[in-house]
Amino acid sequence: MKIGIIGGGAWGTALAQVAAAGGEIVRLWALEPDVVAAINTGHENPVYLAGVPLAPSIQATGDLADLAGCDALLVVTPAQHVRAMLGGLNAAGKPLVLCSKGIEAGTQLLVSEVAAEVQPDAAIAVLSGPTFAHEVAKGLPTAVTLACADEAMAAALSARLARPHFRPYASTDVIGAEIGGAVKNVLAIACGVVEGRGLGLNARAALIARGFAEMTRFGLAKGARAETLAGLSGLGDLVLTCSSTQSRNFSLGKGLGEGRDAAVMMADRKTVAEGAFTAPVLQQAARAIGVDMPVVDAVCALLAGQADAEAVVGALLSRPLRAESL
Repeated sequence: MKIGIIGGGAWGTALAQVAAAGGEIVRLWALEPDVVAAINTGHENPVYLAGVPLAPSIQATGDLADLAGCDALLVVTPAQHVRAMLGGLNAAGKPLVLCSKGIEAGTQLLVSEVAAEVQPDAAIAVLSGPTFAHEVAKGLPTAVTLACADEAMAAALSARLARPHFRPYASTDVIGAEIGGAVKNVLAIACGVVEGRGLGLNARAALIARGFAEMTRFGLAKGARAETLAGLSGLGDLVLTCSSTQSRNFSLGKGLGEGRDAAVMMADRKTVAEGAFTAPVLQQAARAIGVDMPVVDAVCALLAGQADAEAVVGALLSRPLRAESL
């Protein structure tokens, strides 16, 4: 199975490295000409994945037409750009493995639902889980969820991407795999705020647990399976992203907790903190189906400048006492 990667950022490059680890030719589309040139001549992506030697069998291109001969495409563009990107493809009959995490603004559609609208004849799969791109590219042990409604396709894609250091677990719960990846980005911002405010590890652990309850409530209401949300693409990714400044979302939250301005930090970023875009869309989607997500509401208020970090933390801590439940 010949793999094509759409997106030359850190995660797209890391996935190209995984797919090429057996010596197979992998085509990687990147927007920036300097990234294409650096990968092809120096076998490195100095812009997004500096210091990691890349397999020489990774062939970068700036022309999507060069991916026409690929048997499967991994889509690694930011969630808000997936519709436009897929609109320029002819992917009929090919599996599209969606590797972006988020919810489309305006439509409140998951990325898989966007893909199904734009490419109705393509098989849709989702790859999600606890992954920092640098670790994956360096060959450090990683496990992910690979979800596809077609069980045989999920197994085939998992087998193609599996490496001794990269272990995909096949699933048929596409919705669950996506919701975990989208919601955890927002919760990671909240955990970053805890770090930035110096509120301690107890507070972070409590926030992860109650954030997971919010993720589960929303996921179950959208048709996800509980075991998926408790697995790699849900709880696993949540724990990773809420625990390290390697996470763009956690770093954004930490800056907010320290009193920095959200707009200034977002403008200064070369890479995207998806949670900042997902938060207001997730809030709208949750309210539309009657799901209470107070941590998400707090992040939205902070990002919109409606309250500062001290105020949103105080509001969460002063909520009425209740029995612990989802």
